[in-house]
Amino acid sequence: MPLKNYGVLACRIVARRREGGSGDTPHYQLHLADDSGVDYRGAVNVQSQQSPSELLYLADDDFRHPVTAQLPQAGSGWTVLPSQPGGASFDFIRGNLFAPESMRVLPPDLPGIDNDLADMLDHYVERAIADRTVEAYLFGERWGPERNKRDKVFGFLPGNGVHDMHMNQGSVGEFRSSNGVWQDGGLLLHFPAESRWVAVFLAFQSQAWHTDEETGHPIETAPSRPVERDGSVRILAALVNPASPAPERETITLLNASATMVDLGGWQLADDRDQLLPLPAEPLAPGATIAVAGGNGFQLPNRGGAITLLDPAGLKVDGVSYTEEQARREGWTVSF
Repeated sequence: MPLKNYGVLACRIVARRREGGSGDTPHYQLHLADDSGVDYRGAVNVQSQQSPSELLYLADDDFRHPVTAQLPQAGSGWTVLPSQPGGASFDFIRGNLFAPESMRVLPPDLPGIDNDLADMLDHYVERAIADRTVEAYLFGERWGPERNKRDKVFGFLPGNGVHDMHMNQGSVGEFRSSNGVWQDGGLLLHFPAESRWVAVFLAFQSQAWHTDEETGHPIETAPSRPVERDGSVRILAALVNPASPAPERETITLLNASATMVDLGGWQLADDRDQLLPLPAEPLAPGATIAVAGGNGFQLPNRGGAITLLDPAGLKVDGVSYTEEQARREGWTVSF
């Protein structure tokens, strides 16, 4: 079954503790507090119990995605999120938050500088601790409050916190029971003085990157790894905010980057609410582009959104996102 209490914690980071590779389930521990004075602990996995043990890691130093406009007020504490598209919930596959193939493998803790997962987390977390204006958002599953029980790491009362701040779908074995869609974890840091967001994403190497739309379980017939973004067909651009009276004629431009003809019959586009748009059943020549008009319930909202390209088997081939700022200029095409 999916996570029982998925959501996001809006807070600031007070302290951190590195557990490295020690213990059965080592974590990078965060002491957190919201504006009402409630304490929390964020338990960030740095090592997997399943082989391979090293995690996949990605940090985006200039994260731009429409999800940042859907977040609760800074410092407001815990907010339950519905596991569905169109809101602030994370889904590494369907939300087009980042290119999965850009993640890299990192060990939990090694001697030396800037060579392990804990070092990479320190780079952002220590700055957030030192600067009280930095706003933190932790996505995952809530535990507690644990009445009359102190936190085992930082000692505050009552014990209370967030864990599963990683990909929460595509798991196998004993962790298969926690699979679900639109319930992935992560860490966002907002630096107001710079008008900049930093995003940190984690996943286990044992997890699959093509999952069932309902259960989040691995699709057994699909490759376990994500398709590289430079595949045969990719999303090149989108006219989100046409300079024309309603109903507007939104278009999505696709490119065949391969050296062979591609038959688009059975291919589809999906918007950020999972509305599908069939592509014209016609061949696309090597190096050629095609502008596909929206419709059939498929929409590109001006508030920001996501576009996903699916092959005839329903597997994700490419995915992009755009922000409200990018969509603001009427008549301009957003390129990806």
